[in-house]
Amino acid sequence: MFHNSIPLTTSQFAKLHHVNKRTLHYYDEIGLFSPLYKGDNNYRYYDYSQSIEFEYIRMLKDLHMSLEEIKVYLEHPHIDDFIEIADEKIETINQEIKKLKATKTALQKRKQMLEICPNIKDGDILIKEHHQDYVFITPTTFQTESITIFNQLKELQDISPYQESFGSFISVDKIMNHVYDDYDGLFIPTKGKKPNIMTRPSGQYLFAYSIGDWKKIPQLYEKIHHYIKVHHIELTGYAYEIGLNEIAIKHMNDYITEIMIPIKK
Repeated sequence: MFHNSIPLTTSQFAKLHHVNKRTLHYYDEIGLFSPLYKGDNNYRYYDYSQSIEFEYIRMLKDLHMSLEEIKVYLEHPHIDDFIEIADEKIETINQEIKKLKATKTALQKRKQMLEICPNIKDGDILIKEHHQDYVFITPTTFQTESITIFNQLKELQDISPYQESFGSFISVDKIMNHVYDDYDGLFIPTKGKKPNIMTRPSGQYLFAYSIGDWKKIPQLYEKIHHYIKVHHIELTGYAYEIGLNEIAIKHMNDYITEIMIPIKK
């Protein structure tokens, strides 16, 4: 039956290649990869030499080719066709890598934000050095319909709001005049200089924290007024408000808002 060959049952072949038997059955059903021999009892027998062909199919699948694409290609293999497929799949993979890197960066930022939360006390104010970074901005504010905010942030820079926290910003001039509810827009931390990107220069920043409902924010700004007067500090630019832990709380009473304001040199 198997002259100079090594017959393998479906179970044996599946075990050899670390796949499920159902995968082999399905490949057989669609005509992609079939046993070398089927006995009268309908038992399927693969040959060890088929391992190369099977791993070749897996390699093509790893290139993000669909089973239909693999089947069509194997029926008419050609160098130019493979190069064209490879170029297309490489671009797809590059895009996926880009998305994965963005997701990794977002997760790292979320983690860093949450790690400082246990040490924060309501009303804390401190001065910290901050490296230069960038924020994507839109004049849309929280008073705008939520779905509008979501769509603008996605359309203007292909940002996924579920990945990055977005906050609001308000000019220091308004703060100094005790105007705390007339926001200038929304922002999302990002990277690189592009349209609608604002640079936050490196230097000293005032950081202030509020725990609880957003209604407490004006109280914190009043406390900031007192703090900068006592410490002879002059603020400049914009105040950036962002939630640190919205992804990890159930009640608004536990919500932590961080306010970040550049200090004038």
